[in-house]
Amino acid sequence: MTVLSVNVNKIAVLRNSRGGGEPDVVRAARTCLLAGAHGITVHPRPDQRHVRTDDVLALSGLTHAHGVELNLEGNPFAPARPGYPGFLALCEQVRPAQATLVPDDDGQLTSDHGFDFEKEAKRLGPLVAALAALGCRVSVFVDAGGSRLELARELGADRVDIYTGPYAQAHARGDAATALQDCVQTARQARALGLGVNAGHDLSVDNLGQFLASVPGIKEVSIGHALISESLYAGLGPTVRRYLDVIDGETTAFA
Repeated sequence: MTVLSVNVNKIAVLRNSRGGGEPDVVRAARTCLLAGAHGITVHPRPDQRHVRTDDVLALSGLTHAHGVELNLEGNPFAPARPGYPGFLALCEQVRPAQATLVPDDDGQLTSDHGFDFEKEAKRLGPLVAALAALGCRVSVFVDAGGSRLELARELGADRVDIYTGPYAQAHARGDAATALQDCVQTARQARALGLGVNAGHDLSVDNLGQFLASVPGIKEVSIGHALISESLYAGLGPTVRRYLDVIDGETTAFA
């Protein structure tokens, strides 16, 4: 079964644009969980442009109370700075069920590529081991159609997280076949190596159904931007439930 982890970063972006505490990130996350979401994802960045360390601590308490997973995304190489203790240190504080490693930097608007394992293996290895020692399941961000997934397995990663931005763009153009095949190839290779497969980035209620029907064995999708955007029209709870319907194969798009 594929599970849905809702990324609530965009709630924090809206809050930070005005200052203060509204909209409330924890309340939004609770609403998603009450609507049936299986977990919560956040990607705290060192510049604190959306979720902050205090949000991560509060969301850790919420997910623990609800008995669901917190998926903490981040660049494991980003140095600590005021207000941000560093990704590993933050994981030490909250012990997320899953730590998803993403090779982004401060200059990126959003995550847009996977790891080059040939270049990064030596640096990643000790960090993956440290996260595993904390009890975190470790997932690493990968490009669809990329190679050398065996290096991810050798590093000790438990899962790969397929970057689905190119698929979403191709789907919007009406030409998703090649991008889907890249995702299928990567998922099959990962599973053959004993790696679990997650996916995320620009997945939406319109393109999720085709993705899940085509790509085998997806354990988790983490969805934020599209889901939060759609919830402005339909409401947060109903939007989460619509995504769950797509995952269950009951519908493919909004009416």
